[in-house]
Amino acid sequence: MLLLCVGNNRKYRYEFYYAKWFLSIISCRTWYTLRMEFPITKVVCSDLSPLLVEIPDAPTHLYVRGELSPTNKRLAVVGSRNYSNYGKQAVERLIEGLRGYPVSVVSGLALGIDALAHEAALRAHLHTIAVPGSGIADRVIYPRRNRGLAARILESGGALVSEFEPDFEATPWSFPKRNRIMAGLSHAVLLIEASERSGTLITARLAADFNREVLVVPGSIFSENSHGVHQFLKLGATPVTSPDDIIDALGFAEHVSARTTPPVSDDESAVLAVLSEPRDHDSIIRLLPFPRERTLVLLMEMELAGLVRDENGIVYRAD
Repeated sequence: MLLLCVGNNRKYRYEFYYAKWFLSIISCRTWYTLRMEFPITKVVCSDLSPLLVEIPDAPTHLYVRGELSPTNKRLAVVGSRNYSNYGKQAVERLIEGLRGYPVSVVSGLALGIDALAHEAALRAHLHTIAVPGSGIADRVIYPRRNRGLAARILESGGALVSEFEPDFEATPWSFPKRNRIMAGLSHAVLLIEASERSGTLITARLAADFNREVLVVPGSIFSENSHGVHQFLKLGATPVTSPDDIIDALGFAEHVSARTTPPVSDDESAVLAVLSEPRDHDSIIRLLPFPRERTLVLLMEMELAGLVRDENGIVYRAD
């Protein structure tokens, strides 16, 4: 489209190609820096995670890039690549509700629910671990589209983990293999949207086999993306309808002090009281006793603090 816009004007064509060249240089420099700052380390599994050693056919070692935060509880989040808006909202709300807890969000860096889970963890300032179906050298990280996400995970203090050689390129058989690593590393697995034949179900089945807690988000009975999820509900998986269900499953229910919650001001408390249900900006302004400008600034500050979230002009409580 850009080429059509510049037409035959030599000056603009020159500037367009120069811009492309400059962006490619910046991109290369970004990945060069990443490669220098986050080396790949070969780690013996027994030193990495006692949980992983318990599983059948456990790997002897893993390749790690970044920080693993070994004291955290690990929650694997898996789901459909072809997610619905409901699935996206579920991921964002549930992971945001874990803000302040010592939790690592584990997922596969894939398109869809995996990437949404990593993104939500980054926004909530939670540690996150990506387990791609490839090696973790820059050139082969899969999918290519999520290499920028991989970089941000590392920069945030998270980690990339793989049992494959660093330069191994993803293959169809490597994804089921990596699924057992995700399930083995985690204390619980959360399943959000999966059709009856989704490869995502492999991770959930392995989690059940490994005696991990299997958590599922119930879906619409009319959605094909709910069929796989509801299979596990019938088999006794724990339904999740709020972040508290995950907090209980990870063993934090009796340890309220595990969460570090920032203090809330009187004005912020008034906003949260009004948000007993999602509301648009005009409704919030009308219901609060503050001037319009003060309310809008307050909402912006609360969103930055992770107390509320704004989706297309509709404001929700983050908890």
